Amino acid sequence: MISSRRASDLTAGMQVASDLFNALAEKTANPPGVTRKAYGEGERIAHELITDAARLAGAEAEYDPAGNLFLILPGEDRSAEILVGSHVDTVPHGGNFDGAAGVIAGVAAQTVFNSSGRKPPFDLTVIALRAEESCWFPYSYVGSKTALGILDPEIPDILKRSDTDRTLADHMREAGFDPDAVKKGACRIQKNKTIAYIEPHIEQAPVLELENIPLGVVTGIRGSFRYRDAKCFGAYAHSGAMPREYRKDSVIATSDLIQGMDQFWDEVISKGGDLTVTFGEVTTDPEHHSFSKVPGETRICLDIRSQEKTTLDAAETRLRKLVSKIEKKRNVRFELGDCTGSQPALMSEHLQGMLKEAAGQVGTRAKFMASGAGHDASVFALQGIPSAMLFIRNSNGSHNADEAMALSDFGTALEVLVEMVSQPASIWQTRN
Repeated sequence: MISSRRASDLTAGMQVASDLFNALAEKTANPPGVTRKAYGEGERIAHELITDAARLAGAEAEYDPAGNLFLILPGEDRSAEILVGSHVDTVPHGGNFDGAAGVIAGVAAQTVFNSSGRKPPFDLTVIALRAEESCWFPYSYVGSKTALGILDPEIPDILKRSDTDRTLADHMREAGFDPDAVKKGACRIQKNKTIAYIEPHIEQAPVLELENIPLGVVTGIRGSFRYRDAKCFGAYAHSGAMPREYRKDSVIATSDLIQGMDQFWDEVISKGGDLTVTFGEVTTDPEHHSFSKVPGETRICLDIRSQEKTTLDAAETRLRKLVSKIEKKRNVRFELGDCTGSQPALMSEHLQGMLKEAAGQVGTRAKFMASGAGHDASVFALQGIPSAMLFIRNSNGSHNADEAMALSDFGTALEVLVEMVSQPASIWQTRN
């Protein structure tokens, strides 16, 4: 619950937040859930609603060439800014809180400062980033990369939206923005004037819910390596006639690989390391498999994540060794295919400390934890901007219509955010 100490200051912010969540749910509804397509009507509606609320709090509105929205509340020192935000696009039939909670938290914080007659130490700029959900444009972090001027210049003309088959550049132009400037790296953000990027976000797993803790302070965003189209080739044979010693069973070989990587995961966790190992797809070929055939081919999708680069490297090494060992033992052949992935991004220790201190000041608990999912904060951190994430408890995961963030938990996060942003400039400027 919101502490009584700041209840009066927070009332106006909470009312704005509640109104915005309700308006988004109503105006972007697509049962079950909501749909806000990147560079689509739902995203546009969300930007308009949020802009109207921020202007009532005294903020100025700007767009960069890619259409990322900036809502600037003037601070005591206008030579620098604190960025707070996330994205407002969703997956199809998704939940109302993923991404939007971070942007609305920023606008609610602006409202608290405005209604209490105070100014933040620096400009408090809420940012609503475009196209974070890569289901629309199959490329990671379009919004944050354009906001920082680091998007590959070839991308706008080759990346197509999944439902229209039209390019990112086309959609930018249609929305009134400037893809040609984006290709040249034009952006609004000035790194040397950015004190921090803070991204409040619902947790996308049940850890906070199960531990009965309202908030999480993110230590890092896991990097990954992924084999999206790996295969194991054996040989089809009669299930009753083929002796064990002559079999080339691709399913048994794949099972060995799964168990071997699971054992490695256990080893890492037992030593206090950070890792997830997921075989998200394991299938046999439906055109050839049968209950009476030794399987001759399996298809595998493998996703390995850690916030520790050394752990990712060790996982890759273990994977290669296991593949070689199993191939010899089972007389099969693996083809892992192309590898994709991302770098781990550690959050600023200084900002983590500020969030933890703010949580203590308002009398709430916060758990230090890694983020398994990717977020725009990773792009900011890897570009040298001190970054932080504040997770908010959420009962039913994310990317589904049943996201269930309690407004009271959002209020606690808002209280922590306001407490943090209210710290004097001297504390903010102790950067790492």
